[in-house]
Amino acid sequence: MVKKPHKIWMATPPRATKPDEIEQQTIIAACEALIANVFKPRFLPEIKPTKWNYKIEIHGDWRAGRYRFMARYRSGFESNRGEEFDAPFARLDRMGPDRFDIQWMRHTGQWWRLHTGVTLAQAMHILETDGILHQH
Repeated sequence: MVKKPHKIWMATPPRATKPDEIEQQTIIAACEALIANVFKPRFLPEIKPTKWNYKIEIHGDWRAGRYRFMARYRSGFESNRGEEFDAPFARLDRMGPDRFDIQWMRHTGQWWRLHTGVTLAQAMHILETDGILHQH
């Protein structure tokens, strides 16, 4: 007797939602304040050129209901000295009114959800204090 294969149903991951213009500006302002007041003083007090890739800036980018925190690097390698690139390290996904997921960029290039359903205030605190999100 041959067994029928079982169907496995998987839930699709929730998608970030786009806020209205006022809420979007509130989110961007909170993230930019975090970058200016916490991330830059803590992780980029000065630019130190090296013979490898070195960090020259920390900034953010808003797209489709998500705010990505990124580090900009400059190459010190002889073959491409001076070239620059962005590397995202954390992401804030708006999942609903004052509800956010926080994701971390793994070394594999995949986003990994670390925190779910937090408020904007909680998200700012988590982004400031959770050390795994700072590995950039």
